[in-house]
Amino acid sequence: MNQILIVEDDANLALLYQSTLKKGQFDVITARNGIEALDLFDKHTIDLVISDIMMPDLDGYELAEAIRTSSKAIPILFITAKDTFEDKKKGFDLGVDDYMVKPIDVNEMILRVEALLRRAQIVSTQKLQLGETTLDKPTLTVSFGAKTEMLPQKEFLLLYKLLSYPNKIFTRQQLMDDIWGMESDSDERTIDVHIKRLRNRLIDNCDFSIETIRGLGYKAVIRS
Repeated sequence: MNQILIVEDDANLALLYQSTLKKGQFDVITARNGIEALDLFDKHTIDLVISDIMMPDLDGYELAEAIRTSSKAIPILFITAKDTFEDKKKGFDLGVDDYMVKPIDVNEMILRVEALLRRAQIVSTQKLQLGETTLDKPTLTVSFGAKTEMLPQKEFLLLYKLLSYPNKIFTRQQLMDDIWGMESDSDERTIDVHIKRLRNRLIDNCDFSIETIRGLGYKAVIRS
């Protein structure tokens, strides 16, 4: 089940969006402003963000910029009263994927959310298949051969990130920012510890390996 983050300081609108999305079989969490939203990124696996623009403390533009800095893949839908071309252009320039002007038709919101998830190639099962290996995001499990194991969240997300982009080199800092969050106090050596644990868990896996790129970081290599 895809998890949607609603960022809206109007409690009635947030409740309306939340109830509509839940009826559409989405898992929903809410935040009242951008600061609360960024805190939730450290605790949840979020697949799409619906955000207002005009909010206290950290507005929608600032939130979108922070998300794009740390995780470019997450779709962002603005739902806002700001309706000028300049407002929309600023949002799209920051990397927002779609834009709706209040008042909205909540049924259209559902259609747009589904389209954004399809475009981001995030399917409802959220499974990643590589040879005989299956990663299941909702359950945080990895399966290969006759073995199925539930991983700690950070280990799973690290593995999922690497396997989603085979042969792509990720620096330790990129992985820290994407999985632990830019505000995390964790040291980059945390990545090394998690990689070591993953290698130990997956020592019998024949579909891929996690390789160290000296001086840079890590990449996943698919075995032929």
